[in-house]
Amino acid sequence: MWEHQSLFRVSAQLFAEGIFNLLDRNLRPEVFLLGLAQGREEDDPQSVVVEPTSLRYSPAEFGSIKTLAASFEAGNLSPRDNVYHLHPQDHDRMEKQHWYELVCKATDQVLQEIVARRGENRRCFCSTPLSLNGYLVVVVIQLAADTYNSYYTLPGKAGPNRPCSLPHAAVLEFLHECTRALREADTADNEQPVLDRDYNEVLRAAGRRLMLRVSPGNAHGLYDACLGVAALRHEGNEGQGTMLLGRRQHAAIVPVLTLETPVPLRDHRSIRKLLELTEGSIGLVSDAAHVFGLGNLVDEHSPQYEPLATVHFTNHYGWELRHAGHTLMRVVSNTPRLPQGKVQADNFARVIRQVFPDIDDDNVEYLWELALEASNQSHGTMLCITTGAKPEAERLRRQCFRVVPRPMTPPVLRQASSIDGAVLIEPSGVCYAIGVILDGQATEKGVSSRGARYNSAVRYTSSSPYPCLAIVVSEDGWIDLLPSPQHSTAPAPAVPNAAAR
Repeated sequence: MWEHQSLFRVSAQLFAEGIFNLLDRNLRPEVFLLGLAQGREEDDPQSVVVEPTSLRYSPAEFGSIKTLAASFEAGNLSPRDNVYHLHPQDHDRMEKQHWYELVCKATDQVLQEIVARRGENRRCFCSTPLSLNGYLVVVVIQLAADTYNSYYTLPGKAGPNRPCSLPHAAVLEFLHECTRALREADTADNEQPVLDRDYNEVLRAAGRRLMLRVSPGNAHGLYDACLGVAALRHEGNEGQGTMLLGRRQHAAIVPVLTLETPVPLRDHRSIRKLLELTEGSIGLVSDAAHVFGLGNLVDEHSPQYEPLATVHFTNHYGWELRHAGHTLMRVVSNTPRLPQGKVQADNFARVIRQVFPDIDDDNVEYLWELALEASNQSHGTMLCITTGAKPEAERLRRQCFRVVPRPMTPPVLRQASSIDGAVLIEPSGVCYAIGVILDGQATEKGVSSRGARYNSAVRYTSSSPYPCLAIVVSEDGWIDLLPSPQHSTAPAPAVPNAAAR
């Protein structure tokens, strides 16, 4: 199709991995390009190009896309009647754009049929075609279907401008960036397309897309208004409270206190002050442009009930978008993330038995309760389970608080993990030290994008002479199980965001 198509596909793959790994590494994005020749018949071997050529799908599997697209448009006599839409001299942009949308719809349908026929665990998304060097170029991204479907999605029809979840909004933003890069390269004497946007900035744009979807009347600026409110303190206190999103005088909202003059949402300081009035189910009522006062949702059994989107301000620079009791995204320091997951019981049992093969079922259940308690810490913590807890507490005595050995319990763990550092326990559950600053040798397994807590756990488990398992809960919502690889009976990779099923 063009000289640098392989380089672009590789850069798009790396770009996708950078974005979606920040959300959930188990999404496992895969990107490929599809080119439909504009001036060739569908039975021509060169009418379809797939990049990379080693892809498991053959070009022939996409040969019916243009015929299918033509069938979507009533009144077309044959597929050839649509060729004029693609001619370089055709300036009727509305007709051309309409044809591109039909091709996109047909490509999506063909992809779904292929995936279903092969029984693949993949969810497919494709970009609107772009005319480039005589081809209609489509960027396709596939995600792991089980992981993608595990997150709550908004009801109603999804579409290019109607994201149903944060992963979907990130897909739309990714495809938009790919199309932009191809278009700019095409107008710059065939230069190599560049995908250099910061990954977190892409996620912020995705968050704005999602907020626009839930805003009454599609009001812009809601995302940035929430950022501004969350950044402010009132008399030294962090902002905590709720804001209900619904049109004015919504039937599902019971007014508690109505302001005579609505406050613009862009007046962050006033909104932050009003947030102090919220408590429990009573929140600020907003149409994403103004705040009208206080109110609460009617009972869900009421005929007027309708699930509404709500914004929950949790701490300084932190807030969540929820719908019908489900968290759509968490925003931490201006960056959207998926809701914090919980460690899965079956995955935890599998990993801990790999590290400690002789452990019995009662101990696994006991340690599982401790792991659950650790995962509930919103500020982040670390629980280190090791057979060498006693000698390690002695070795690290100058960088920890040693305690009189005692069996750890969830309530005590809640208190012990409220300070920095790890809680050091044996597989039997006996605790020997708290606030432990772990050491260890530098390793290539470290991740520069993760914090000090995660990387110190990686160093420690990689170089510990004792079998150990570190449970790392980061402030940004990541939960990782990090076993010592040299003592595992089988490979047990870390579990980011606790999404492994």
